[in-house]
Amino acid sequence: MRYAPAILLGRVVRVLARWRKPGGGSAVPGLVVNKVAPGFLPRTLNSFPDGLIIVTGSSGKSTTTKMLVAALRAHGTAVFTNQSTANISQGLTSALLEQVSLSGRIAGDIAVLEMDEGHGALISGSLTPRVVTLTNVMVDQIDRFHDSDMVAAMLAKIAARATGTVVINADDQYLANLADHLDGSATVARYGVSAEVLAANPRGLGYSATTEDRLDAGEGMLLTQAQGRRATVSISGREFPLGLPARGTHYAVDALTALCTVQAALGDRFDPIRAIDAISAIPPVFGRGEIVTVRGQQVEFVLVQNPASFQLNVDSLESGTEQILVAIGSDVRDPSYFWPVITSGLSRVRIASGSKGHDIALQLAYDDVVVDRIELDLGRALDDFLALPEPLIGMKTIIFSADSMRRTRAHLGLVTNSEA
Repeated sequence: MRYAPAILLGRVVRVLARWRKPGGGSAVPGLVVNKVAPGFLPRTLNSFPDGLIIVTGSSGKSTTTKMLVAALRAHGTAVFTNQSTANISQGLTSALLEQVSLSGRIAGDIAVLEMDEGHGALISGSLTPRVVTLTNVMVDQIDRFHDSDMVAAMLAKIAARATGTVVINADDQYLANLADHLDGSATVARYGVSAEVLAANPRGLGYSATTEDRLDAGEGMLLTQAQGRRATVSISGREFPLGLPARGTHYAVDALTALCTVQAALGDRFDPIRAIDAISAIPPVFGRGEIVTVRGQQVEFVLVQNPASFQLNVDSLESGTEQILVAIGSDVRDPSYFWPVITSGLSRVRIASGSKGHDIALQLAYDDVVVDRIELDLGRALDDFLALPEPLIGMKTIIFSADSMRRTRAHLGLVTNSEA
């Protein structure tokens, strides 16, 4: 009962925060509890019978975590996890307050947490994760983690805390180097793509640095094929078909990351068919290639968070898609951030919108993409875009940054998968 007063205080703050700002203030209770009881977060996270799994890296954390949780639950494992929006320390604490007892315990066998690289590095010294999964190192927001060496150092600090297994993407040179220099007793589990898969993605998979040699089937799990929303993975020399929540090789890699992590967590209990069936059945994380019926029409939402994800998503769109809206918001403070992205594959964009609508329209024009219209008012742009006749090729597609995604969701009255 050591943390009972702090837990009660956090719950009171949560009620007040929600009363003051319905639908918001979710991190405030965690901020308060972390201040008055700094030991609460690590003690609770370290208390699960089957340990703690941390998923971190530049990109793919949310989708990988969702897949991982589904696969573990398919094996009968009771899992505590956090929402993707609660991956920093105060958000993690707020998520724990939702389910923790006054004694500081949460019912469940294992915890699976998506964790921000920076906050994970800050609190990792007090954590003892059994498994740490590292997705990749990419150039991130200019005002955040744009320095790949810095990101790799953060991930190394988190990985060093693993007591059982460090799961790494063997195609990422930064992570391969990190694995070679790990101290301690943790083993390393690797996954990667085949030479054929990499060749089918001539601009690469978005990593800051890609290893020259591909992983052999005997060295770890392998992605041997990725086409649209279907993929094939090799596990212990046996190939399995796999369904994906969204189109693109990067989503197939997320699935492979989750499968490798499930195997590391369950050991001999790991059933590849059960895990693959669970992953194949899950819907996409909100905005990540999600297809939603809006006002009687099917619309695909594509979130771009950094140059790598922008490029990968542009490259994976159905060829000839004729109705595209691109909305870039205030979260992209420096428009030059996206200049490395080759957007010529879009051919035509019906509307460029968001607070950076003029900037993205200029970039598209330089790539010889026809932009029909610039409309900075995102609400009006969405209404007009949805009012267009049904496309003959592809479906209506909205590409947005995180700020524009939130505004789109609010304007259209949409909810996330976790809220539905």
